[in-house]
Amino acid sequence: MKLMFLNGSRGEWGYIKPIIDICIKEHIDYSICATNMLLLPSHGLLLDSILDQGYNVSDMIFMSLEGNNRTSMAKSMGIFLSSFVDVLSREKPDWLVLAGDRGEQFMGAIAAAYTYTPVAHIQAGERSGNIDGIVRHAIGKLVHLHFAANTDAADRLESLGEEKFRIHNVGAPQLDEIYSRVLPSKESIEAKLGIILDDFFLVVLHPITEDYLKSEEYLDNLVSTLKLFPQQKVWILPNNDAGSFPIINKLPSITDQNFHVFRNLDRLTYLFLLKYCRCLIGNSSSGLLEAPSFGTPAVNIGRRQKNRVQGKNVLNCSFAISDIHSTIIKALDDDLKNEIIKEQNPYGDGNSSQKIIDILRTTKVDDRLLVKNLTY
Repeated sequence: MKLMFLNGSRGEWGYIKPIIDICIKEHIDYSICATNMLLLPSHGLLLDSILDQGYNVSDMIFMSLEGNNRTSMAKSMGIFLSSFVDVLSREKPDWLVLAGDRGEQFMGAIAAAYTYTPVAHIQAGERSGNIDGIVRHAIGKLVHLHFAANTDAADRLESLGEEKFRIHNVGAPQLDEIYSRVLPSKESIEAKLGIILDDFFLVVLHPITEDYLKSEEYLDNLVSTLKLFPQQKVWILPNNDAGSFPIINKLPSITDQNFHVFRNLDRLTYLFLLKYCRCLIGNSSSGLLEAPSFGTPAVNIGRRQKNRVQGKNVLNCSFAISDIHSTIIKALDDDLKNEIIKEQNPYGDGNSSQKIIDILRTTKVDDRLLVKNLTY
């Protein structure tokens, strides 16, 4: 079995890394097609870290146009689609594995559908609040297997007309490392980051494509609110979606001794920070997906994660300063921490990657799989 994984962001790397680790352990042929933010120095050049760890990257597709707007995003997708068709033609994987809801994954689904390459989709069927939520369901119409993370997502896929044999509720594979890996020590992380981590917030603010012209306003409101709290703030810069430039350009220039800004952090460092922070603040999906496994409160601002399944750890608010402030106060309540620690993560139990590998290995590739029929 030969697998190809499409990877364009640090979030997607969290999805697929545990599966690739099983491929290595079980001597399964695999490759990674790296694109988008993995190749951008301005976003931390995650590719270097992946290569340093010895993972097999067969292809690199540069696709990201400068512009910081919706037009540049859309044109970047077209560049990637044209190039990725050639990759599939050359590599001829038995399965293309996609993850999540970003545009490059959508283009991968289109390329695979038209070349009749079997394609499976991790984190299928979920809802979210911006264009990504629509893209996720568009991907669902093109792929051959759906790996849902919970019953809500699996039921939605069936409601969308997908045949039952294609839908597998396996949980979210990015949780697997939380349960199977030993996190780095506090001393090693402090030495790496150059800060003391006794009492800190983890902050990740991504632009919202519908509101990309308000990115600077949203950033200013969050910065103003966080300055009211004495905790250290560990910031990670956002994805390269429309509206990211005001955040990327302005945040590093803010002079506050409690603000520590990083372009990108490796996966285990991020999980350490997520586990030991007082709360996660911003609009990252990790507040909904990984944070519940640590019992970490997540202050989820705005509509980027709207309509997704949430645990008790997620506290939603608007971008109004007063709303952010009052919600952070709630997140710091010890009673909330004690309550959410007892709750099971709605996205799985940390055994998803092996399930995914076993399903790919045993699924027969024939006309029944490749020629889709809608049930409605």
